[in-house]
Amino acid sequence: MLGTFGSIFKVEELRKRIFFTLALLVVYRIGGHIPTPGVDGALLSQAFSSDSIFGLFDMFAGGSFTKATIFALGIMPYISASIMMQLMGAVVPYLQRLQREGEEGRRKITQYTRYLTVAISVLQAWGTAGFISTISINGVNAVHMDSSGFIPLTILTFTCGTIFVMWLGEKITEKGIGNGISLIIFIGIIARFPEAVIGEVQKVLQGSRDFLPGLLILVMMIAVIMAVILVTRAQRKVPVQYPRKVVGRKVYGGQSTHLPLSVNSAGVIPIIFAQSIMFLPATVAQLFPGSEWIQNLVSDLLAPGELYYNIIYGTIIVFFGYFYTAIVFNPIEIADNMRKNGGYIPGIRPGKNTAEHIEKILTRITLPGAIFFAAIAILPWVLVAQFQADFFFGGTGLLIVVGVALDTLQQIESHLMMRHYEGFMKKGKIRGRSM
Repeated sequence: MLGTFGSIFKVEELRKRIFFTLALLVVYRIGGHIPTPGVDGALLSQAFSSDSIFGLFDMFAGGSFTKATIFALGIMPYISASIMMQLMGAVVPYLQRLQREGEEGRRKITQYTRYLTVAISVLQAWGTAGFISTISINGVNAVHMDSSGFIPLTILTFTCGTIFVMWLGEKITEKGIGNGISLIIFIGIIARFPEAVIGEVQKVLQGSRDFLPGLLILVMMIAVIMAVILVTRAQRKVPVQYPRKVVGRKVYGGQSTHLPLSVNSAGVIPIIFAQSIMFLPATVAQLFPGSEWIQNLVSDLLAPGELYYNIIYGTIIVFFGYFYTAIVFNPIEIADNMRKNGGYIPGIRPGKNTAEHIEKILTRITLPGAIFFAAIAILPWVLVAQFQADFFFGGTGLLIVVGVALDTLQQIESHLMMRHYEGFMKKGKIRGRSM
């Protein structure tokens, strides 16, 4: 393992990409501590509960939301825009044509996503600014400015902050080690890890938490990490046979291989997308602070940990598990490529039957994977209810951290393998579990 890390710095291009990524992530963390003009960040933090929807949003924003820094909205408006564009891409003919135009079409869709991000940012910033201006503790207001000047200034600040974070994510994807948007969320969650660990240790030392429940939380964290890694790397290997071809005196093909179908082809995207949608009711509620029935709906029925919230959240994760898998994995295209190269699945006719066979297997293995991740995502609310654990432990946070870490390691490993260095996964070790 140490030799592999040493190899990273021997590859000049990979070294530059890693340092570039780290530099932009540092910029993101610095921006997360720059306060918005007119806001008392310390007082504002006291008004938010860590187990509320705002505490969850704050986890995705890297702690910037509860302090109302310039990056308070984080990257979530961009994710919301991406969800809307992908959903519309499945039903809008114009977007479907753009998707088939290759690189040029993708550039146009990306540009439309950016425009939509700005619009969503303005709406969320408007609602958040209005909500913050109503917060006070013991008669002390969190905002020290007149609302007529504070709200426009905050809308401009939050929107520009989101645009800058979006630019950072795109640059990390383009010139860094990839997965820019996921890495920004990842670093925001990791930034809260030391504080969460110190808080749990202090509770044990002060006697407010028994040692046994604290140990149980630690064991559950380790078990969740192991289970997520196992399911993330699990594969169903479909056997594929290629016939031998004789060209002159040379013989080509004649090999048996397999088509790896991942249990979790979509990665952490369904979790991030589902959580972005679950933030929508709270965002709408901020736009109507005077509407009592909307506030009650969000606080009573759609509050994190409530039964309806867990059911809706889990259902959305399963939906996006299938939806995103359908986007990244096309059985018809795979079957056509196999047929063109003379490959076939033993016992299955090439072409349409092969595509249907692959789709059938993919549907069967995606369901248990999606249900597993939905169950793990709901886990933290059980810990909060039973052990009063910090929200960081378990669930959505760990899923994203582990998933993004695995994706990043695979990106680095691909660079090493291309240059004939040994990757993180040694030969002879299991790369994925067959199911």
